[in-house]
Amino acid sequence: MQNGAVAILCGGGPAPGINTVVATIAKRFLSDGYSVLGLNYGYKTLFSEEPDIVVLNFELADRIFNKGGSYLRMSRYKPKDSEFSKDFFVNHNIKLLVTIGGDDTASTANRITKYLEDHEIKIQNIHVPKTIDNDLPLPSNLPTFGYHSAKNEGVRIASTVYEDGRTSGNWFVVCSMGREAGHLAFGIGASAHYPMIIIPEMFKNVEITFDRMIKMMVSAIVKRIILGIDYGAIIISEGVFHFMSDEQILKSGIHFSYDEHGHPELGKVSKAHIFNTLLQLELNKLRIKVKSRPVEIGYEVRCIDPIAFDLRYCSALGNGVKELFDRKESGCIVVSMPDGKVDPLYLKDIAGENGKIKPRLLDTENESYNLVFKSLDSIRESDYSKAKKYLSDPENYDLKNILKM
Repeated sequence: MQNGAVAILCGGGPAPGINTVVATIAKRFLSDGYSVLGLNYGYKTLFSEEPDIVVLNFELADRIFNKGGSYLRMSRYKPKDSEFSKDFFVNHNIKLLVTIGGDDTASTANRITKYLEDHEIKIQNIHVPKTIDNDLPLPSNLPTFGYHSAKNEGVRIASTVYEDGRTSGNWFVVCSMGREAGHLAFGIGASAHYPMIIIPEMFKNVEITFDRMIKMMVSAIVKRIILGIDYGAIIISEGVFHFMSDEQILKSGIHFSYDEHGHPELGKVSKAHIFNTLLQLELNKLRIKVKSRPVEIGYEVRCIDPIAFDLRYCSALGNGVKELFDRKESGCIVVSMPDGKVDPLYLKDIAGENGKIKPRLLDTENESYNLVFKSLDSIRESDYSKAKKYLSDPENYDLKNILKM
C-alpha cells in the first residue's frame, strides 16, 4: 500500500491476548492504508536472508482477535548487535516495527532502536508489554497483558487442586511459573486462599535456601494439624530458583542434566516434584504422617483464550500503538492508563547501562501484600507449646524467624 508497511513480531513465550493486540493493530493500520506484515519466529527471522512473513488482512485479524495462543509463531531468540541489518526495513518499506513481549524482547527492541538511530533509518519502534509474569516496570502498577487471564486460569486449577486436598485429606505442592518475580504465584495463592505462598521477594533479609522453604512448608502443615485440619496446598514461584546458586540447587539431591556451561537445566524438570520430594523427606524425618503431591502451573495457562479484562486491555494497547505512531513516538513501550489515556514509556528511561530492562518484583512493603502475608497459616509464638508435639524447635518454623523479619 502507498503509506508503507507495519511489521509485527512476538518474542518470548505465549500469553493470552497476543492475537488481540496483533488484530487490533492490523485493523487500525489497514483502515489507514498501510500494509501489515507479521513475522514468524520473532527476532530470529527479522534479520535473516529470507524472513518468514505473514501478510495480515482484515478477515484474518477479525478471526483471531479473541483466540488464545499466538497466530504469529514465537521465539526466544536474542540477536547480537552484529546481526542487525537494515535490509528488511528498506526492502519492505517498513514505517513501524511493533515488538510484543516481556523484558528480554523489550531490551532487544531498545538495542534495535539505537541501531536504527545510529544508521539514520527513519522507522518508528513501539513495544507492547506482554508477559504472564507481570514483571515489566510499568507506571502506576499497571499489569502486563496476559497476566490476569493466566492468573484467572491458574486460580481455577489451584482451586480444583485445593478441593482435591480437602476431599482426600492430602496436601499439594504447587509450583507456578514466574521467572524472577512472584506476581503470578502470589496472585493465584492469595485468590485461592492457599495456607502458604512462597515467592522470592519474601527473602529480602535472608538467602533463599531449600532449608528455609521446607521449614515454611512444614510450618503451614503443623499449624493446620494444630487447628485440626488434615489438608492444604502450598504454592511456590519458580522464581526462587533464579536467586539460588548452582551449589544450593545441587544440594537438593535431584539428578539434573546440564547445559553447555555446566549449569543444571531447570527447565527440563518439574520444580513441584523437587519441592514435594524434599518436603516428604523432611516430614519422614520429623515423623509427621502427611501425604503430598506435586502440581505444576505454567504451560497450561499461557495459551488460553483471554478473559474480558485482557480483551479490553489488549484492544486499548493495540489502539494505543496507532495513537503513539500518529504522535511520531518511537523507542517506547505503549502504556494504556485506566482512564483511557495513552502514554509512551521510553525504553532508554527504564533500561540499565547494559540496555537490559530490570524486571519489576512484587512490592512486599505494599499493604495488600502484608494483609495476605499475615493471613498465611504458619506457626506463631502462641503455637509453640502445641507445636512441640511435632517439632522439637517450633521457634525455628516461625515465619518471622525463618525470614528474619
